[in-house]
Amino acid sequence: MNATDPIAMRANLHAELLRRPVDTAVAQDPNRRVFASMVAGQSAGFGCLPADLGLGTVAFVRMLNHFFPGPVPRTLGREVEDIPEWEDLQKLLLTHRANQHRAELWMADIVATACAGRDHLWQDLGLADRGELSLLLTHNFPALAGQNSGDMKWKKFLYRQFCAAEGIYVCPAPSCGECADYAKCFGPEA
Repeated sequence: MNATDPIAMRANLHAELLRRPVDTAVAQDPNRRVFASMVAGQSAGFGCLPADLGLGTVAFVRMLNHFFPGPVPRTLGREVEDIPEWEDLQKLLLTHRANQHRAELWMADIVATACAGRDHLWQDLGLADRGELSLLLTHNFPALAGQNSGDMKWKKFLYRQFCAAEGIYVCPAPSCGECADYAKCFGPEA
């Protein structure tokens, strides 16, 4: 295994983080796996997020201590573009939160920050695949995730929900099935 292979680096750190001892409730929280994937992805150079995942240093360290007590892994920071709709996206997510865990608050900030990226949302978050993003959204924001019944790409779906809530309709077709850009919203993600 090549020590500079980013995929191997991600896998090794992901496994190391999940081996750290925590109480049973934390170990069984699906957010632990997703946060491990994000942190490992950022450490290996994946994603668009800053080193603190968009949480700020204090909240980032608090999240790490909650899910992965021990040495703080080194994450790679990126300069993330400020987007004017950040607060609106965060509000959309928080409005639909499950109200079960404080991690939902962290996830809302991280997802809203990753929306500034230029790739698929799961890639901008530094996750290994789209399934991890679906788990994140379904666990933390179930009512919102449940509205994506057509399996629309998540970033497009979030923006569509945000725009609809604001009364902004930019889609040219009366329904997605009739739209010439259907494949861009619902096609496979690579």
